[in-house]
Amino acid sequence: MTGWTTISVRSVNAVGTGSKYTSDRIDLMIENPAGMTETSVVITGSSRGIGFGLAEQFLQQGCRVMVNGSTSVTTDVALERLARYGDRVRGVAADVSCREGLLLLHREALFRFGVVDIWINNAGLSHETRPAWELDAGTVDRVLHCNLDGVVQGTIIPFLEMRKRGEGKIFNMEGFGSDGFMLEGMTLYGTTKRALTYFTRSFSREARLSGVQVGTLSPGMVVTDLLRMTVGDGSPESLKKRKFFNVMADDVETVSAFLADRILAAREPSPEIRWLTKPRMLGKLLLALFRKRDFFSQHDSASS
Repeated sequence: MTGWTTISVRSVNAVGTGSKYTSDRIDLMIENPAGMTETSVVITGSSRGIGFGLAEQFLQQGCRVMVNGSTSVTTDVALERLARYGDRVRGVAADVSCREGLLLLHREALFRFGVVDIWINNAGLSHETRPAWELDAGTVDRVLHCNLDGVVQGTIIPFLEMRKRGEGKIFNMEGFGSDGFMLEGMTLYGTTKRALTYFTRSFSREARLSGVQVGTLSPGMVVTDLLRMTVGDGSPESLKKRKFFNVMADDVETVSAFLADRILAAREPSPEIRWLTKPRMLGKLLLALFRKRDFFSQHDSASS
């Protein structure tokens, strides 16, 4: 990658990068040296869980990665864990449920990397397992803003820059409800994920001539803090769910390695990358007859 790139920065506060810009607008002309050829990746909500796992997998494959947490504390902790990768990893603390936070993240990625090759909208919020009418208004707003507004703006913002170059990849993270499956107590979360899938499919159709790939990632059931939260109350129902997850779920490293490989290799206009396929589900059921796993007991002991 050679030539010059113009970057406009407005009131950016970047964490873990040693940079701070406070003027209303700074136009920067930076040269893209020939050495800056590694694939650059931005992952929202990547201070922990599957987002952090993806960040580490991309770094292991030689990519440059911008991690993102909602606070400076969580972002710095993630950067410390990834410090061995040197200046190929950067971090920005930003609220990616709003356009301003996403613009901040995108601008800093452009400043640090010169270009964004892959953008992954991974950040998402869940809620307690209860009927929608029992959720307080604040919880409803936070889930909707993060899971819907964050994805819509988090697709449009990088797309506009990628379209100018005629290339790039944007992936949105699916979740429970994306396939239309329903479960009592998960109405709000499932609604946002179902909407995310429709938005991504429709957006990719509109963008089919742009050269930008817009697709979805379906990680299946991954043992993260989010999953543990849904089965952490010790109720009989939660214990039943644990048994199911011990059969069907997988650890972060396994799933993130698969997804990262497929993302880098994807060539189709609207990739649909899915970990937990029907054949893999069948295989897990057969393996469960001979293999016993427990993703939760050790975590319970550590938490007590």
